[in-house]
Amino acid sequence: MENIDLIVLKRLQAWRASDLRAMLVTVTRTWGSSPRPIGSIMAMAENGQVVGSVSGGCIEDDLIASFTRRDPQTGHTERQMEGLPKTLRYGIKADEAHRFGLPCGGTLELVLEFNPDADQLLELIEQLDQGTLVLRQLDLQTGESALETTQTVQSLKLNEQTLQNCFGPSYRMLLIGAGQLAEYVATMAIFNGFTVTVCDPRQEYAAGWSTTNITQMSDWPDDAVRLFKPDRRTCIVALTHDPKLDDAALMEALETEAFYIGAIGSRANSEARRQRMIEHFDITPESLERLRGPVGLYIGSKTPPEIAVSIMAEILAVKNGVALSKDQDVAHAKAIQESKNIFEHSA
Repeated sequence: MENIDLIVLKRLQAWRASDLRAMLVTVTRTWGSSPRPIGSIMAMAENGQVVGSVSGGCIEDDLIASFTRRDPQTGHTERQMEGLPKTLRYGIKADEAHRFGLPCGGTLELVLEFNPDADQLLELIEQLDQGTLVLRQLDLQTGESALETTQTVQSLKLNEQTLQNCFGPSYRMLLIGAGQLAEYVATMAIFNGFTVTVCDPRQEYAAGWSTTNITQMSDWPDDAVRLFKPDRRTCIVALTHDPKLDDAALMEALETEAFYIGAIGSRANSEARRQRMIEHFDITPESLERLRGPVGLYIGSKTPPEIAVSIMAEILAVKNGVALSKDQDVAHAKAIQESKNIFEHSA
């Protein structure tokens, strides 16, 4: 599954290329609690079709009703999807917030852009498919828009003249090892909009892979990491339990900008891996601070699908900039649990 922004943009482009009137809706400001973050987008066609979301559904329903309502006498739409960009606010009053399903105290501001150019949308989509980070700038006074490539992710910017939103390619995941756990992790990653590549030179594992919509590599993992060219929208997870495969890939990964680097394994195996890297490969303890292991958040997981949930939760937390407490760390939480068990048995 592609990331939601790309899905929205592709559907919007298809509508416009078919001469359907349509609008692009962007969340530009929020006050208090909000169902969707700033920069979220949705698109709506004149026939009422919607892709993406800006709320739990009630605001979308209001937009559909407002822009597709037809005069029963003439059959014409009462509010046309045309004109200059428009700003709407929802949830200013408590009763309105309740009516639109916004959390207590929540207020949402939207910018509605009517009939974006189909050719420019196609250009934006092609750049995103090529892995380019793109700034899209909308002139609120004229309705004209422009694209500009960038090297850094930027927050949405809004003033009286311009709305600037940053669009990036899908986040990427490189999995080392094609075992059962990797299939569960890959499935969850795809569901969350990641583009997934699985590397395993062991043919007996690669041949049994059944998950679709992934790219397979049979290179040795360290070579695969170099070929993959990880960037700040990339995560790398080693899942083979085999030092010959995992260690070299992880050392290569630590030289990249990948936002998440982790490896499966027990606490003892994870510590042994760190010691090997320090003693035999001159990896510094400071560099190893980026290496997560045992991977995942502590949720008491035992089975492969539960472990995959744990791993994916940690990856998403790191991606979203969430500070994780020590109690959520697998090694720390298990050590506490074991000490409690010892205490209970000795009491």
